[in-house]
Amino acid sequence: METFFFHPKVVHVPMALAVLMPLIAGGVLVAWRGAWLPPRAWIVPTVLQGILVLSAMAAMQSGERDEDAVERVVAERFIEEHEEAAEAFTWAAAGVFVLMGAALVMAAKPIGAMAAAIGVAGTIIVMVLGMRTGEAGGALVYKYGAAEVYVGGAQAEEAVEACGPGEEHDDDDDDDD
Repeated sequence: METFFFHPKVVHVPMALAVLMPLIAGGVLVAWRGAWLPPRAWIVPTVLQGILVLSAMAAMQSGERDEDAVERVVAERFIEEHEEAAEAFTWAAAGVFVLMGAALVMAAKPIGAMAAAIGVAGTIIVMVLGMRTGEAGGALVYKYGAAEVYVGGAQAEEAVEACGPGEEHDDDDDDDD
């Protein structure tokens, strides 16, 4: 499989799910508690949360593969900021997945609905962490020029030569005035 642009392709799955999960999980919980859906319907948000976790892990792995190339044009501190945000996002998503799984197992008991409600709150936290991760990743591409590595040909070589390896880039936003 071609790895060219793999990371940008993969990251959109966990980001989209992170935004949708509070709505999906919240909706299923309301339907469960209102007796419009049986407790076993909680499997839907649990499976989707599992997909979020797996796709976030895949995105982290693909980001690790791209890191050395991107470090040629982007200062390491900006890459580390994105990486740390991605790790927090992934671990929080995994924690919410475990909580949702527990709610599914205990769905027939009152504590199952309580665990599900905490899981819904957790999806909101995961969404916020996902937004932070996406913002840091977007800055790598649109502000610091990480995509230059993949442009190819003379443009990529010019970007590497102009920036130098590991060179700190100007992150001053004052030039937008």
